[in-house]
Amino acid sequence: MAAAAVTGLVTGVLAARRPRLEAAALAVTGVILTIPSFALFGMLTILLGIGNPAVELGLALYALLPIVRNTRTGLGAVDPAVVEAARGMGMSPAQVLLRVELPLALPVIVGGLRQATVMVVAIATVGATVGANDLGQPLLEGIRANDRDAIFAGALLVGALGVSADALLAALERGLSRGRTA
Repeated sequence: MAAAAVTGLVTGVLAARRPRLEAAALAVTGVILTIPSFALFGMLTILLGIGNPAVELGLALYALLPIVRNTRTGLGAVDPAVVEAARGMGMSPAQVLLRVELPLALPVIVGGLRQATVMVVAIATVGATVGANDLGQPLLEGIRANDRDAIFAGALLVGALGVSADALLAALERGLSRGRTA
């Protein structure tokens, strides 16, 4: 998620500044998200080998769309008058971005990170099929052994992780939104 967050944030900022890049970035990340996880992980194992690296890259790619889209949307929602006032105060473009636009867009950006995180937690379980050491292992072993209890326990663990991550990021998102209106 860290790699996807950095890449998605930078891409989203650039997309907010350049409409042609926005269309291309959203199209490419949208197409990536339509590739079935088993197929994407399988293709990446050809390049990176069996195991964690292929799955980690695949998960980062899957996480990009909500991060890029929400970053672009959040920046686009910043009031142009506020940006113009910051420029009028003598702020450089970098200062306007870092001190005005990103802080105002942060609740929307965190919403994209939240969506991407929950999605990645669920998709990560498929990584076990290509040798990744993750929460998909108990599920895969349960399927192989026809052990319903192992499958249920694995699914419960993944669900609990997803719900916990969502709740944590939802609280952060609410806190940022509240701070913005205060």
